[in-house]
Amino acid sequence: MSQGDWETVAALLGRSPLGAFEVVVRDATGGPVVILNSPLLDDGTPMPTRYWLVGRLERDMVSRLESTGGVRAAEAVVDPTELEAAHKLYRALRDAAMPAEHTGPQPAGGVGGTRRGVKCLHAHLAWYLAGGPDPVGRWTFEQLGLDPSDYQRAESQDRALRRGFRGAS
Repeated sequence: MSQGDWETVAALLGRSPLGAFEVVVRDATGGPVVILNSPLLDDGTPMPTRYWLVGRLERDMVSRLESTGGVRAAEAVVDPTELEAAHKLYRALRDAAMPAEHTGPQPAGGVGGTRRGVKCLHAHLAWYLAGGPDPVGRWTFEQLGLDPSDYQRAESQDRALRRGFRGAS
């Protein structure tokens, strides 16, 4: 990761990142929108949220949607079987990225660390933008009227997802 990406992400978060990450989705200007977090923070604490929405515009739009009942609305319309499968795959991909030598606490849950249902539209949209088959992320993307041409996934992310989908299914 470049120093510029680190500084930009720190500014977007309002603090220094607590672990390693990679920018996996950028906006049309090249700015970070989604980061892929290491499954462990620098101090060894589990990090259940692999895909983190850092783009200011997207974060603000999702926050407005959540404030008007977006989480309940998404849960009401998304197929629960499809959502459960998304949580299972997210968990499997995150767990596969854990260092083999790690013997401490493990990250838990699926998207955003939740075990079922919808906890955070930000986390679901982040994974969807990064290429994850997330029905809540797709619903959120559609509700916000976002344009797919405004986002570019990192090639490394596309390759990693293809490998991960094969290995986790």
